[in-house]
Amino acid sequence: MTKLWGGRFQQTAEQWVDAFGASIHFDQALVLEDIAGSLAHVQMLGEQSILSRVEAEQITDGLLTLREQAEKGELSFQVEQEDIHLNLEKLLIDLIGPVGGKLHTGRSRNDQVATDMHLYLKARTVEIITLIEEFQQQLLSQAQQHIETIAPGYTHLQRAQPISFGHHLMTYFWMLERDKARFQDGMKRTDISPLGAGALAGTTFPIDRERTAELLGFSSIYENSLDAVSDRDFIVEFLSASSLLMTHLSRLAEEIILWSSQEFSFIELSDAFSTGSSIMPQKKNPDMAELIRGKTGRVYGNLFGLLTVLKGLPLAYNKDMQEDKEGMFDTVQTVTGSLKIFAGMIQSMTVHAETMEVAVASDFSNATELADYLATKGMPFRESHDVTGRVVFDCIQKGIFLKDVPLEAYQKYSSLIEQDIYVALSPREAVRRRNSLGGTGFEQVALQIEKAKALL
Repeated sequence: MTKLWGGRFQQTAEQWVDAFGASIHFDQALVLEDIAGSLAHVQMLGEQSILSRVEAEQITDGLLTLREQAEKGELSFQVEQEDIHLNLEKLLIDLIGPVGGKLHTGRSRNDQVATDMHLYLKARTVEIITLIEEFQQQLLSQAQQHIETIAPGYTHLQRAQPISFGHHLMTYFWMLERDKARFQDGMKRTDISPLGAGALAGTTFPIDRERTAELLGFSSIYENSLDAVSDRDFIVEFLSASSLLMTHLSRLAEEIILWSSQEFSFIELSDAFSTGSSIMPQKKNPDMAELIRGKTGRVYGNLFGLLTVLKGLPLAYNKDMQEDKEGMFDTVQTVTGSLKIFAGMIQSMTVHAETMEVAVASDFSNATELADYLATKGMPFRESHDVTGRVVFDCIQKGIFLKDVPLEAYQKYSSLIEQDIYVALSPREAVRRRNSLGGTGFEQVALQIEKAKALL
């Protein structure tokens, strides 16, 4: 089969070589974006009288037919035509005749594919931002229900201080808010049109790049034709923002996995987001959380892969850049799927508030309260820290907790300790009193929830 670019060639590649070089098996995902770019391009060509009105209308009608067929899944693509651009051009020529070959006037596949990817990522970034907000809404809902649910707070995965479980969940809300901002900021570099840059040097035809940008909904155009066809920064930024988002999802996945274990039993996941064992009938596995934790690595790999492709490329377009798409498509699929799973998983999970409260009643996470108590009585904090450490050590030796120490025993450590120490040591009181701005106190958690609602 003759290539659309084959005039200079006297020998054709073997089929397996064509298959190795072709991208149609993955870049067909850009079919609607490619047709959208072509529709804008041909409208501009007609308006600039580069094509006659009749020619522009014929090509437009053909493209609209192809778009309808594409939306119905009726188009068939061939490896021999390499990529989505040449496949669609061949289909257009087959449909409307040789006039279809005029569509490519004043453009190259280099600016065409760049335009497709800008259009694709613009739409997918908007979708991802929406999914982030839907996930945030579920976190907000659970956090609001659990403002006064007391849970162990950890550092080094060791019990540290009692906190509001709602406060813990809101941590992820704010992580996601920063993720959302990164995607929004990346849109500034994605919302630029490369169309009309040609292969690298522009074109001799009197095209109107600002008009095609307007038709496609871009806010601006690339000012340099070389930059327009060689820039993949916007994809790198997308992959970077996606990698950090997946880092946050993976951290929460890890906590979900821990909390749902029998050792913690802080939550139970819905059956809809769990799986069983083929041999152990009692098992209920947090497989969706584990998958998200695992899929994080592939998103990192996609970022590093594209950075490696780009790091030594001379200007302008090189075939290496064909490797920019599969990782992008895979990341979009992974991120959107992970966000949808997490929103459902958080919305449907059962929180065992009683188990959490029992946990903080039988540990030393209230030790800081004793140290703070002594400090408020006038003892230097370093000294109160030392006294508290000795009390904790003695309790461990005796197999008791701070709440179990008799007052007379406390007063042997310091005469500053009085009956009100037992109120201060209460986990609920400890949480309630931590009302510094952004703290875990109930009033502060309620305040940050209201701020979060306003953001959404």
